Order: sequence, then C-alpha cells, then structure tokens
Amino acid sequence: MKDSRKENSSMDDCWGLGWRVFAAMSSKKRGLSLEEKREKMLQIFYDSQDFYLLKELEKLGPRKGVISQSVKDVVQTLVDDDLVSKDKIGTSIYFWSLPSCAGNQLRNVSKKLESELEISKKRHLELVEQCASLKKGREDSDAREEALSELKAIEQKYNNLKEELAQYADNDPATFEAMKEAIKVAHEAANRWTDNIFTLRQWCSNNFPQAKEQLEHLYNEVGITDDIDYLELPVVTPVKQVEE
Repeated sequence: MKDSRKENSSMDDCWGLGWRVFAAMSSKKRGLSLEEKREKMLQIFYDSQDFYLLKELEKLGPRKGVISQSVKDVVQTLVDDDLVSKDKIGTSIYFWSLPSCAGNQLRNVSKKLESELEISKKRHLELVEQCASLKKGREDSDAREEALSELKAIEQKYNNLKEELAQYADNDPATFEAMKEAIKVAHEAANRWTDNIFTLRQWCSNNFPQAKEQLEHLYNEVGITDDIDYLELPVVTPVKQVEE
C-alpha cells in the first residue's frame, strides 16, 4: 500500500510540475499589447525625466518587456499623439516626455472633445427643428397622396422623353457641327500627308534617277501606287435629312 501511495504521490508531483511548466510557457507566449508597450515606454520617460536617443531607448525597452525591435514604432506612436517630444540637436535626435506634458495633452484633447460635443448637440437640435418644420404641410392626406402619384407619373414621362431624346443625339446641332469640324481637320491632314508623299517621291526621283525601279517597287510595297491622289471633302448631311 505504501508503494502505491508513493507512486500516486509521484504522479501527482509530475502532473503538478507539468502544469506549472505549461502555465509558465503560456504566460511567456502572450506578448504585450500596443497600449501596454506605450505605457511601459512612457514610464521610462516619467521615471527618469531625462532625454534619450533611440538606441538608448532600444536598450531600456527590453527591461520593461518591450523588445528592442518594436521600440522605434512604439515611440513613434507616442510622438504622433504628442505624448513624447522629439527634436534634432546637432546630428542626433532626442526624445523626452514629462508627466506634465501628458497632462496638458489630455486636457487639450478633453477641451477639444467637449467643444465638438457642444457643436454636435447644437447641430442636432437644429436638424430636429428643421425636420419638424419640414413636416408641416406634409401630413398624410388624400390630396398629398394624389399629388405624389402625379409627380411620380411626370417623372416617369420625363425619363422616357430623356431616353427618346438620346436616340437623336446624332442630329444634335452642336454634335453635328463638331463632327463637321473634325472631318475638316482630318481631311486637311490627309491631303497634307499626300502632298508630303508627292514631294518625297519627286525628291527621290531627282536625286536617285538610277534607282527608279527599286523606288517604284518600294512605293508599291507600302501602298503608294500611281492612282494615289488628294481626297475631296465629303458633304456631311444630318441623318434625318438622309432618311427623308
């Protein structure tokens, strides 16, 4: 019996030891949250009320449970929130923070929030009054329902006419004039290039008479044939007139 009790006692001790190891490992796995890291870094400033370089903070951070690799980012969030001051002195950048600075910052934030709250309350009151004012004369009634139904029918008719009008966009005077102007510009550009082709061919003929056959072959390959000529400006007629 004694051996059995000893064996059970040993097993209990093993279970207890295993549980303590598991609990210790679990607690180590849990890292600090960002807010906890911020509090730890602020405590370094408050306790010493001194000025620090970043590399000095990276050495002090691990003593508070903040790994050195995350110190820079944590300190930057404090700087962004005006809880830590930052300034360049010579070639070095120093960081510092005093408890009074944090208090002033919190008081400024509190005043700002209180001001915004008062503005929001005032705006809310104005909107409530405006809503009540707009409801006057809009109470549900047969006449109102009839008017709304008529308005809906008019809006539907307007949308139908708008869609129908879009089908005749090609005959819009402004659109038609813009198309005519675009055709004119394209026509002038095409004839300008045709003139350049004639000039180039003449220049080649004058300077390379012995290569006439080779040049003619080259012209044909690129589509420059003997029947090339200037383009005539087409007569543009609205679609409606064509249909008539």
